[in-house]
Amino acid sequence: MTANAPITQDLVTIPRKAEEGLPNIIGLTREALKAALTEMGTPEKQVKMRVNQVWAWLYHWGVRDFDAMTNLSKEYRERLKASFEIRLPEVVSKTVSMDGTRKYLVRIAGGHEVEVVYIPEADRGTLCISSQVGCTLTCSFCHTGTQKLVRNLTAGEIVGQIMVARDDLGEWPEQGAPKNETRLLSNVVLMGMGEPLYNFDNVRDAMKIAMDGEGISLSRRRITLSTSGVVPEIAKTAEEIGCLLAVSFHATTDEVRDKLVPINKRWNIETLLGALREYPRLSNSERITFEYVMLKDVNDSDADARRLVKLIAGIPAKINLIPFNEWPGAPYERSDWSRIEAFADIIYKAGYASPIRTPRGEDIMAACGQLKSATERARKSRREIEAEAARG
Repeated sequence: MTANAPITQDLVTIPRKAEEGLPNIIGLTREALKAALTEMGTPEKQVKMRVNQVWAWLYHWGVRDFDAMTNLSKEYRERLKASFEIRLPEVVSKTVSMDGTRKYLVRIAGGHEVEVVYIPEADRGTLCISSQVGCTLTCSFCHTGTQKLVRNLTAGEIVGQIMVARDDLGEWPEQGAPKNETRLLSNVVLMGMGEPLYNFDNVRDAMKIAMDGEGISLSRRRITLSTSGVVPEIAKTAEEIGCLLAVSFHATTDEVRDKLVPINKRWNIETLLGALREYPRLSNSERITFEYVMLKDVNDSDADARRLVKLIAGIPAKINLIPFNEWPGAPYERSDWSRIEAFADIIYKAGYASPIRTPRGEDIMAACGQLKSATERARKSRREIEAEAARG
């Protein structure tokens, strides 16, 4: 496949209900907002100012009502109300783990639901967001992969996840209050439901909004996009988003990776690594994160660790070792802790950072690889899910 070939998904068409009501103003890039306000009748000489004003109300102050945009005339606010809606994902439920992790079930257009996870830490707070309802990749160790792809999320639905989390955290600034650089939500990772690079345009637009300095203002170095290896889109990610990149690697031979991450059959390890070698230069990123889930007797041997080090030689990288987060009916087991530590030691001695990720939110099924739309398991307790799995 050439770099210019179109990217298609296993699903030829993605069923989707038409959104009802007025167009959603959330999710429009600055360019798209300028065009929309011009079409609404905003004079050319005013449109740049109006874009800046509306943008600040939406993404800096977190306002959800056009009437609250007090530096706009009442007549202009009425025209905005007649032309647009301010529509965000609806929070259906929030579950809080014993470790402080928050999992939000949010509903989007068409009645579909996705999960969003906030992970607080001492020096930062990370929000894990979704880019698709379901997933098309069927990675065998991932709970999300057991759910069929329903549709891509819009840019508004993607950036809207950040906005509703900021709502819950009370993180929109108050007018007149002293500027506060401390952030509860400081980092975003596109590691939730779906493959972000199979929804590239919407992900790009949402991240452009999130990174805009006059709004949510997240640094591109505070955003990490995780891909399973959609090779032709990797260079585009560097050039058009420029965020940090994480790769769901998980194996050191094509034979094993074909089973764990089936997209490997399309773009194998050699092809993937070829694209990754160029990413730090194209994106001006410091390094790539290789995500490696530890599966007992599958990919956790000393030989695997040594192959991994050899494969990534020359790529500025760190390796995140992820103890497998079990889910009902999972076909794998977590590697023994001593085995994970031995694996990490080989990588560390080769000169790479090899942190072992502490599982977070396991008690609320919010850990890495455990997310699955509640349209299939809505509001059931873990005990109920496990009982269903046992019954087969």
